[in-house]
Amino acid sequence: MRFRLLKRNLLALLGVSFVVVTLLFSTRVLLVNDNDTTGPNNVVQGNQGMRSGDMTKLNFGSLPELTQSVYNANHKQCVHNDIKYPGEPQLVLVVQVHNRPEYLRLLIKSLEKAAEVHSFLLIFSHDHFSEEINAIVQGITFCKVLQIYFPFSTQLYPSEFPGKDPRDCPRDLSKDSALKTGCLNAEHPDSYGHYREAFITQTKHHWWWKLHFVWERVQVMQGYSGFVIFLEEDNYILPDFYHYYKSMIEFRKSSCPDCDMLALGNHNGLTDFTKLSNMVMTTGWMSTKHNIGMAISREVYYKLMGCNEEFCTYDDYNWDWTLQHLSGTCVSKPIKVLVAQGSRVLHTGDCGLHQKENCRPEWASQKVEEGLKTAKDGLFPPSLVLHGAEAVEHKAHMKNGGWGDVRDHILCNNYAKRL
Repeated sequence: MRFRLLKRNLLALLGVSFVVVTLLFSTRVLLVNDNDTTGPNNVVQGNQGMRSGDMTKLNFGSLPELTQSVYNANHKQCVHNDIKYPGEPQLVLVVQVHNRPEYLRLLIKSLEKAAEVHSFLLIFSHDHFSEEINAIVQGITFCKVLQIYFPFSTQLYPSEFPGKDPRDCPRDLSKDSALKTGCLNAEHPDSYGHYREAFITQTKHHWWWKLHFVWERVQVMQGYSGFVIFLEEDNYILPDFYHYYKSMIEFRKSSCPDCDMLALGNHNGLTDFTKLSNMVMTTGWMSTKHNIGMAISREVYYKLMGCNEEFCTYDDYNWDWTLQHLSGTCVSKPIKVLVAQGSRVLHTGDCGLHQKENCRPEWASQKVEEGLKTAKDGLFPPSLVLHGAEAVEHKAHMKNGGWGDVRDHILCNNYAKRL
């Protein structure tokens, strides 16, 4: 009896592996089968690629056409405004975008007002595809822009993994009942006995894929030696963002060479901003404090890639809580972060993964504008001072679950192998 169960589990795992490999292989097939004559060895590189008049176009005619156009866009990597702003980018910002266009407009409005923004490369990474969002990003004229698209979005797989397969187990079904009904993932609930929810797992998948794709596949990033700053669509940056980033880089060189990451934001908003404007502190990385305006170097990226298996199998649907788990476990030395006390990145979103109603981006805009009036005297500090140095140690926490399905583990693990 036990042998039959083990055999059944093995067959199930082989089946899951076959599905995931098929998904990953399909990305390569679609790229090579593109009607465009650009071959796999002629990936667009920097200023040799598409010019400012050539916009990324997604085909919304049908689901297969949309899927193929997503793969084609990731292959071609059209950099907008590259003629207008020649030369290597001085700073790369990566924005993870879902489907909150009004908040995205606020972020872009703040970027347009940022000093020296013309030297930036903005990379927008999408997991929801719409003509409205595409038009918003393509309307940017103040710096170079690249759009990349998460190819395993639930939008592209509405009735199969990694979306919600109708044969999947309901979230709250007991494992005994699931085994009796024979639903697809009956053997693999999370740590709390719940089965996967596709819309819950997507954010972590997108974040890890994006990290790989930006550092390994974005051609215009070849040779870039600076930090990459990660933002989300409901962030808002202050006008002295780049000035403060350069000050943090200089401070790190002279006073904190062992700082692994930078955090240009915190979750305190503009409270006491003028007083804290020129202050930084060092501490161990914590998900609830340092997940906004994160700056990651290529060196730290490689450290995280050494934990690919651990990241992809840890039963927490949050990428940031998973990262905190890695710090001091898989990454043997806890991640040390240099943190801005006067936040240069604000969180404007009052809607998110679990809150879908009563979203009022106009209130967020008004609040930010009023706050900036009081904070303007603290902008562009001439130098930074150390305000505190906390212990850098591993902070254990209770995992949140939502990531028990082996299909998610396998797909996530394969981002490092096939992009």
